[in-house]
Amino acid sequence: MLMRTDPFRDFDRLTEAMLGTRARPALMPMTAYREDGTFVVHLDLPGATAESIDLTVEQNVLTVQAERKPPVGDDAERVIDERSYGVFSRQLFLGDTLDIDRLTANYDAGVLTLQIPIAERAKARRVEVTAGETAKEINA
Repeated sequence: MLMRTDPFRDFDRLTEAMLGTRARPALMPMTAYREDGTFVVHLDLPGATAESIDLTVEQNVLTVQAERKPPVGDDAERVIDERSYGVFSRQLFLGDTLDIDRLTANYDAGVLTLQIPIAERAKARRVEVTAGETAKEINA
């Protein structure tokens, strides 16, 4: 049996019981970076199932919503319950330089990985400049 030794934790539980509230994660911890022409995002979603994850994109806003359910029913007597449960979400504002039509998502070991290719129109390209009869190339 686990022993409870933190009196403040008991006070938090009492407050939650009286107010009917449960602490929920404020956000999904995230890492984002650019690599080889792709924008990559890793979101921590421990305890969620792939079926509970919902991704939507509307007007360059990507919304990630997931649900983590408690492992026991409401009739179980919980001795210690510090984990948060319920539905939580996070929104990412995507720039016009990303090709959201080719977005891919993979969920493995509690981490959701999103890969969004950088749009061709946003990549650096060479522009030919002509002057009179000779052409000169300049990087743009």
